[in-house]
Amino acid sequence: MGHTATEKAGSGGLTATEHRLANGLRVVLSVDPLTPVAAVCLWYDVGSRHEVKGRTGLAHLFEHLMFQGSAQVKGNGHFELVQGAGGSLNGTTSFERTNYFETMPAHELELALWLEADRMGSLLTALDDESLENQRDVVKNERRQRYDNVPYGTAFEKLTAMAYPEGHPYHHTPIGSMADLDAASLEDARAFFRTYYAPNNAVLSVVGDIDPEQTLAWVEKYFGSIPSHDGKQPPRSGELPDTMGGQLREVVAEDVPSRALMAAYRLPHDGTREADAADLALTVLGGGESSRLYNRLVRRDRSAVAAGFGLLRLAGAPSLGWLDVKTSGGVEVADIESAVDEELARFAAEGPTPEEMERAQAQLEREWLDRLATVSGRADELCRYAVLFGDPQLALSAVGRVLDITPEEVQAVAQARLRPDNRAVLVYEPTAADDSADNDEEADR
Repeated sequence: MGHTATEKAGSGGLTATEHRLANGLRVVLSVDPLTPVAAVCLWYDVGSRHEVKGRTGLAHLFEHLMFQGSAQVKGNGHFELVQGAGGSLNGTTSFERTNYFETMPAHELELALWLEADRMGSLLTALDDESLENQRDVVKNERRQRYDNVPYGTAFEKLTAMAYPEGHPYHHTPIGSMADLDAASLEDARAFFRTYYAPNNAVLSVVGDIDPEQTLAWVEKYFGSIPSHDGKQPPRSGELPDTMGGQLREVVAEDVPSRALMAAYRLPHDGTREADAADLALTVLGGGESSRLYNRLVRRDRSAVAAGFGLLRLAGAPSLGWLDVKTSGGVEVADIESAVDEELARFAAEGPTPEEMERAQAQLEREWLDRLATVSGRADELCRYAVLFGDPQLALSAVGRVLDITPEEVQAVAQARLRPDNRAVLVYEPTAADDSADNDEEADR
C-alpha cells in the first residue's frame, strides 16, 4: 500500500493523507476529531459522458441498482443497516462521476466500509432481471416527477443539448431517455458494472474522528481482495471552441406559471483560474439578491420575480454559465433579454467594482468553507479533486485560489465569454394564459 501525506499552503490547517491499494483503489483520509462522526465517500470515474448513443441513463440507473442488494446484503439492506446504526446515506450521478456516501457515528465506520466493499465486489451476484426492472421503473418515474411533469422541468436537458452539439459526450443529461432506459438489457447492465465499478476506477475518502491506521486496515481487509479491471475506454473528448460562434435559440410553449428566459453560456473548464474568474463574474452578476441582475430586474424594473446566474463547473468539457429569469406580470421576454444584455455589456466594459469583488469573493469563500467544514462535504471534495484533477490536496487550497483572482481576470472572462454570440437561449411562453383568455371570451359571449 503506497502512502503520501501533505499539508498544502492555504489549507487552513486541514490535512489529508493519500494511499493506494495494490488493486488500484485510491484512498484519502482526513482526521477531524471535533465531532464523533465519520464520513465515507466513494467516487467512481463514470458518468453520463461515458455512455454511448442508444444506452444513455445507465450511469444513473446504476446509482439506483447499487442500493438493491449484493452478495451478503439483500434487498434494501444497505439502507436498513446504515440507518439502523444512526447514519445517513445516498448517491448521485453527474456528467462526470457517480458517488456514494455515508455519514456514520465514528464507531460504526467499519460497517460503512464493509457495505461499500461488498457491493463493489459482489453486486453482480445479486443483479438479476427483477432488480433491473424494479429500478428501471424507479428511474423512469423519477424522470416523470423531476423533468417531464414539472414546470420548466426539461429546461436543463434542452439547454445542454443545444450547448453541446449532437455526438458530444455532454449532449445528453444523466437522467437518460425513456427509450434508452427501456432498451437497456441485463447484459448491458452487467457489462457496465464490470467496466466501471472496479477499484482502480474509484477513489475512497474517509473524513472524521478516525484512527488512520485502523481505517486503512479495514480498507485493506474489505477492498483489498477485489480484482481490478482494465477494460475501461477513456471518454470521448469534450473539447469545443471557446465560444459557440453564434446564438442558438428555442421557444417552448408549455403550461408554466410565467414567461422565462434561460440561457447557457460556454465558459472555461473547471480547475483553471479562468473558471474561478467566471465564477466570480457570475456571482457579481446573478449570485443572490445583491447581484446586478437581481437589483436591475427584480428591484428596480420590477420586470422579473427571480433572476439568477450561476456556474455549472465541468472538467471534461467547457463549463456552463446558467442564466435563469422568471418574468413578472405581462412582461415580454424581449424586454428582459435587452436588459440582461445591457448589464452584461456594461460589466464587460467596466469590470467589477472593488465592493462587488470583495462581496463576491467573500460569498464564494463562505460557500467553500461551509463545504470543507463538514466531514461529508470535505470527503466529497477530496474525492472530486482526486477523480477529476488527480490531486485530492487541491480541495484544501481551493479557497485561496478564488481569493487570488484579480478584477482584471474577472473582466477579461466577461468580455470573452458573456456575449450574445456565445449562448444557447430558451424562451418559455405559457399556454395556460392563452387558455384562460379564450375562456374569458367565451364567458363574455
